[in-house]
Amino acid sequence: MEIRENLLDRIAEAEREGRLGEREGLRVSLAGAKAKIGRIDPAASGGPVLLGLPTPRANRTTRTCGGRSTRPRRAGARRWPSPTT
Repeated sequence: MEIRENLLDRIAEAEREGRLGEREGLRVSLAGAKAKIGRIDPAASGGPVLLGLPTPRANRTTRTCGGRSTRPRRAGARRWPSPTT
C-alpha cells in the first residue's frame, strides 16, 4: 500500500536525521493506517471472509417462477388491461 510505504520511508528519514519525536508520531500513524486497512479490507489479513448462510424471509407471500409472480390473482382480476376505444 502506498500510504504504508510512504510512512515507512518517512520513519527511516526521521531516524537518520535524529528526529525521535517525529519518528514516534509516524509510528503511531503507521499503526493506525494498518488497523484501518485491516478494517476496510478483511481479505488483506489473508484469512477467509465469512459471508454466512442465506436465510428465508419471514411472511413471504409471493414466489417467483421465471420472473412471473405465482401469487394467485383476485377473483375477477384481468390479466391484461382492456384496450381503450
